Amino acid sequence: MENSFIKDFIAKHKLGGSFCDIAPKWFIPVAKQVLLKSTTKSAPLFIGINGCQGSGKSTLTDFIADYLRQSAGLTVAVLSLDDFYLDKDDRNKLATTIHPLFKTRGVPGTHNTKLMRQVLMGLRQNNLPIALPRFNKATDNPHPKSSWPVISETPDIVIFEGWCWGVPPQTEEELASPTNTLETDLDNTGAWRTYSNSMIEKEYSPLYLIMDYWLMLKAPSFECVSHWRKEQEHKLAEKTQGTGTAVMSDSEVETFIQHYQRLTEHSLEHVPFISNIVLELDHNRNILSANGLEQ
Repeated sequence: MENSFIKDFIAKHKLGGSFCDIAPKWFIPVAKQVLLKSTTKSAPLFIGINGCQGSGKSTLTDFIADYLRQSAGLTVAVLSLDDFYLDKDDRNKLATTIHPLFKTRGVPGTHNTKLMRQVLMGLRQNNLPIALPRFNKATDNPHPKSSWPVISETPDIVIFEGWCWGVPPQTEEELASPTNTLETDLDNTGAWRTYSNSMIEKEYSPLYLIMDYWLMLKAPSFECVSHWRKEQEHKLAEKTQGTGTAVMSDSEVETFIQHYQRLTEHSLEHVPFISNIVLELDHNRNILSANGLEQ
């Protein structure tokens, strides 16, 4: 069953042949450990997954969800932090009232935390049915609510993944100095990063407590994010061949990811300590080890 499942998963997600080795060595043991955890707790079990841009957290999330559905017949609900982005109008209001950098979605403060709380608490308290938000990055706005998938029965597992999911707030001392040229040039007063940090403390951190179990895909450094993000843009350029899809140049990628540098580095330093399983990656996204994984 496992071999055929892996082959189907590779075909579905258009993955390389090396995944045939990665899946049985790392992903299936992780999924089985999540399954074992679910048997010790009443449903639903909440799984938090942290991983920087390009680390493969979406692939890991989909694999665990599909494996548990097919091998154990479990009902799995999947949520992404990206699906809770505020719409353009609300981000423009933040950009006007707090800081212009909030026009760009990404950091804490650009998500609809009220909706996030409603959905997570609704699933926790079994207030069904519940619609799961979906965001359309092509339009930079949420999909119409009428198209959101609806959960009508209590899920066995809820997976919530996000690039900064689980990251703690920083101290005033850590916020004092800019991390990169973007912060030096565009956030010289610190208003952007300070507001984002306050949102982590007030809005995001209380929601972390809903998670029962944490997984992390840990990059070796932030520099890898730049390399991985450029790879994604190169593949997108090759795929679209100038058909109108916006593709960033390498220099544009380097500027763009500076929005995420501070909290990515903070995550790499702190999130491993709250995680039950940490998958250590090398510069090519190969998994080197899995701290906390029982094999």
